[in-house]
Amino acid sequence: MARKKEIPQEKIDLKLLNWLNDTSFFNQDDGMDCLPLYIKQNLKHSLRDYQFSAIHNLDAVKKRFGNDNDYNQLMFYMATGPGKTDIMAAVILYMYHVWNYQCFLFTTNTTAVVSKTIDNLTNSASPKYLYQDPLTIDGQRVIIKQVTDFPVNLEKNTIYIKFSGIQQLSNDFNIPRENGITKVSLKRHKLVILADEAHHFNVGTRSSKKESTESKSWESLLDKIRGLNLQNEQLEFTATIDLHNPDIYHKYQNKVIAQYDLSRFINDGYSKQVYRLQANNSNENKMLNAVLLSQYRKRIAQNMEIPDFKPVILFKSNTIAESKAVNEQFLSMIDNLSAESLQEFVQSQNQSNQSEALNFAYEYWLKQDFGETVAELKHDFRELTTVNANDSGSKGLLYHSDVATKLNTLESPDNPVRSVFAVAKLSEGWDVLNLYDIVRIGEKNIKPKDTNAEAQLIGRGARYNPFVYHGKKSYVRRFDDRKPEIQLLERLYYHTINNPQYLENLRKSLDAIDLPVNEDTKFKIFTANVKSSFKRTSAYRHGNIYYNKVEIVPALNYDSIQKYGFDPLTTEPVDLISATSERQINTGADRNDQASTELVNVASFSNPADKALINTAISFNDFFRFDKLKKQCPTLTSVRELLTSDKWLGHAVVQACVAVGTKLTPQLRLRVVEKYLMRVNNALVNNFQRSKGTNEFQPVAVHEVIQDYSKRVRDAFSDPHAAQIHPESMKGKDCFVYDYAIVDFLEKSFIDKLGAEIPHIKEKFKNAYLLRIDERNSNFKLHDFWEVIYRYEGYMPDFVLYLDNEDYIYQIYMEPKGEQLLVRDSWKEELLERINPENVVVLGEIDNVKLYGVKFYVEDNKGHQDLHHMMDDLREKIDWS
Repeated sequence: MARKKEIPQEKIDLKLLNWLNDTSFFNQDDGMDCLPLYIKQNLKHSLRDYQFSAIHNLDAVKKRFGNDNDYNQLMFYMATGPGKTDIMAAVILYMYHVWNYQCFLFTTNTTAVVSKTIDNLTNSASPKYLYQDPLTIDGQRVIIKQVTDFPVNLEKNTIYIKFSGIQQLSNDFNIPRENGITKVSLKRHKLVILADEAHHFNVGTRSSKKESTESKSWESLLDKIRGLNLQNEQLEFTATIDLHNPDIYHKYQNKVIAQYDLSRFINDGYSKQVYRLQANNSNENKMLNAVLLSQYRKRIAQNMEIPDFKPVILFKSNTIAESKAVNEQFLSMIDNLSAESLQEFVQSQNQSNQSEALNFAYEYWLKQDFGETVAELKHDFRELTTVNANDSGSKGLLYHSDVATKLNTLESPDNPVRSVFAVAKLSEGWDVLNLYDIVRIGEKNIKPKDTNAEAQLIGRGARYNPFVYHGKKSYVRRFDDRKPEIQLLERLYYHTINNPQYLENLRKSLDAIDLPVNEDTKFKIFTANVKSSFKRTSAYRHGNIYYNKVEIVPALNYDSIQKYGFDPLTTEPVDLISATSERQINTGADRNDQASTELVNVASFSNPADKALINTAISFNDFFRFDKLKKQCPTLTSVRELLTSDKWLGHAVVQACVAVGTKLTPQLRLRVVEKYLMRVNNALVNNFQRSKGTNEFQPVAVHEVIQDYSKRVRDAFSDPHAAQIHPESMKGKDCFVYDYAIVDFLEKSFIDKLGAEIPHIKEKFKNAYLLRIDERNSNFKLHDFWEVIYRYEGYMPDFVLYLDNEDYIYQIYMEPKGEQLLVRDSWKEELLERINPENVVVLGEIDNVKLYGVKFYVEDNKGHQDLHHMMDDLREKIDWS
């Protein structure tokens, strides 16, 4: 059989809808001008313009055509999420009040949707009930009754609704049973059939041999019921209808009276914005990233004083067995999380991720106390706050009552669930509003039919969460013009796998339902490759560059707080802005300027009046019990010594940065001191028995350090405040060993000005190469090696100038530095200046290798760069003449 020719999209002409929308052919007086009071006053939600338009069009068709059989089956073609049940609730009132219909038959293909709609339309105790209670029209109270069959005599002021799954309805219709609905009872009164998810009821029209006979009979069943009474009406609701199928188009071209697609719904601001977050991570890393992003959202909401904001994550697997295994892996991961492992994870991920959203989250968590963060995550993501909702049968996961209650009340503050584990397809009818992350687990199921189901799920998850902000609830996005961090409260993220075929199929599936999805990346990846010409040199093939060896600091050397890298005189104040109005600092709106903040002294360890406050803060942290403290501070004799000795905290003054005019309550003062002591705690733990540098410098092969590398750079076009880092071609610049320099303006200026000096340098040296050190090469670091070490973390210089001639090899460590970083990084410049042949020993060589560090190449506050003091420093150390 020849394949039927599809109707191209541009030729689809919904004639009835076009006529309704064409004011030149349609007299608007035939339809309602505004929403009638009997609808407006009886619905809990105010109808949006497109919802009113749907009611308006129904009214116009009814008034123009009455019960004409050509117009007794009409369709509302509405995207998933725009509130078609609100339209249905309004339609019931309209058909009752204007056309005297009292009997309504609601049917759909899944039990879950039936149960949900019963709550929507009849259960006044449900938070999702759509009507006002009591419901009154023209001063008369109207009762809505759920019935199993329609009574012989209809009571006045009563609306009867029969709810039935289509399969049960088919059984009742074809095999009558006691107290069940029958052909006779259906014929007795005029009836409105409300057919939800109606695309399931045109299987016969699609004429596919692969479709089940049972499914085909559903369409025929509704045709028969509609035909039992000449006044019967069938109103259909769907988000999915294949109008490109010629048979479907022929049937519905004069039946669609309202159309509102998903892209318009999103662009009008009635839903979350949808973003796709593509990841190469393992399942465990993807799950932890989703948790950090979700908890970051929760913190944003707290800082903006949004009450009861509880973002939910859906972890979606391919099979039930996988879902259960991943659920167990998730709980184990959270249970085993530690401050150290979380910090290491965030730091590692922050170096390589391309996600704008995760970048915001990483930068935020890196500023928080990881001990507190881990405790919070363990509380919010545990077995009690997790539900495994596996769809093990055709009835759908919402059919099972033990999970249905949890899933249908996820927005409730009393429902603690933060994470849901489910198989690859959630049933129609899951109306969760506070779903913000969907994480795809597993690499299987990449066929179009699978991505079609995922696209539908994303569409459902995009529904807007009407949280309260500044005392007001909104059903439309409010933050599109605010900072991207705040917009996270109105964005759904779909964490996908990185499989090309899957991504292509998903794109097609999203296009098919007209769902616009943004790419979650504001980064570009630039690559620098080592020049072939440099690879042929002796310096690359046989040369070495040098970094100093480290040694463990003996325990007895830790005899002061400064030996732990903590200086009470220079430590930064505690940021109380984050505690009192953090929404203006870390996680949201515009940052406060310096004029709106001030420094205040909170407590002094030498002030007897503050002793009680400090002791109270100490008592809240078990680390400061002497038995634990002694393990990290072997030279201490008591906790009192820590708090009073000049070598420790005796002269420490705790300061806080606060908004001008902030009154420090005792609770806030205590919180500041607790945070200060947590810094002390972290320093004593993290810097005990650390490795410190020595003056012995060891070789590493040039070809092991100088390799091709890529750098992730924030897109300056999408973020004007991003550093202007870009690739600069190094073609023709033989001294630079990479084909591109991935640099900012300061580094570019450094390379150019140093390049101008190369002809003079090469008068003395045969070869001169500027080596750019990839910041991710953790094997090449310099460590402070002076008598007193305050910094243990090591330092990677940006550049090494490699010079050689017949007699010597010179290596000079160099660093461009912006003026705003000079104070913070002064220890690095001091370290560089210590590196010279008098202070260091070069292992494996005797006299032919000379190592030097030079002063920073700086940028002043007027943007002027100055190479001269660096070169003067270099000339003093190397005979230039």
